[in-house]
Amino acid sequence: MIAVLAGGVGAAKFLRGLISVIDPSSITVIGNTADDEEFLGLHVSPDLDTVVYTLADAVDPEAGWGIANDTYTALEQAAQLGQETWFKLGDKDLATHLLRTKLLRSGNTLSQATQAVADAFGVTCRLLPMSDDRVRTIVTTDDGDISFQEYFVRRRQEDEVKALKFEGAEQAQPAPGVLDAIKRASGVIIAPSNPLVSIGPILAVPGIREALVDTDAKVAAVSPIIGGRALKGPAAGMLESLGHESSAAGVAKLYEDMLDVLVLDEEDRVLAPDVEALGITPIVTNTIMRDAARRRALAEATLESIS
Repeated sequence: MIAVLAGGVGAAKFLRGLISVIDPSSITVIGNTADDEEFLGLHVSPDLDTVVYTLADAVDPEAGWGIANDTYTALEQAAQLGQETWFKLGDKDLATHLLRTKLLRSGNTLSQATQAVADAFGVTCRLLPMSDDRVRTIVTTDDGDISFQEYFVRRRQEDEVKALKFEGAEQAQPAPGVLDAIKRASGVIIAPSNPLVSIGPILAVPGIREALVDTDAKVAAVSPIIGGRALKGPAAGMLESLGHESSAAGVAKLYEDMLDVLVLDEEDRVLAPDVEALGITPIVTNTIMRDAARRRALAEATLESIS
């Protein structure tokens, strides 16, 4: 069994490649839920949903999130009724959030609701939230503390990030199955995701980072930073503003205590000695997942590195 820590579009694309290489039922995905938020009274889990939609081949291929060919009639009507509609929710997407919210209000845990959503889309990977408890990413800016979605969507990532807090993380417990999945895995992969706000919240839940340090399995990460920049999202700017090196080597340092292998792009081959100096094996390959063939090749190279 392969355990994968995942958050966001890059992770979902990587998982799409992974299921083309190995049996999806042999994969356990541990997803970030610190981006979760309530919109229009509904519980939205953006990272979990992006993984589900992508694995189900239902995702909007241009955006990398949401459902393909969705419409926005309900959101338009909500705006007419004076509701805030800055977070884009399509009509089909809303159905997912309606199901999740109904299940949660009926007493189901987030793990149970997540499984129900995955089953409804025919996803056969095991998909676990990092925790059933509420954890939320709070971004400190010059204007004070704001929610992650406020920073990421409403304010278009334009604020300089002064600090990050994972509200509720210290009191949270790993969701059922998370620690066991890491312990029993034949290999663990940290997918190409923002190390600070996609993977960082997962590692902030007590017991998860320790499990990754202690596991007998090899742990590999795929760097989301290529040539000092992120292909999508604010990772590079965040790393710099928070005092980290915006490079594949900088990512390696953030994961240094748990990592056996770092997969970095050909463009960053020159950084391989820096990674190796940390006691981490560098694997240099093409990490830009432009199409199905490249997604598959990256998955194969990563799997080989932990076999």
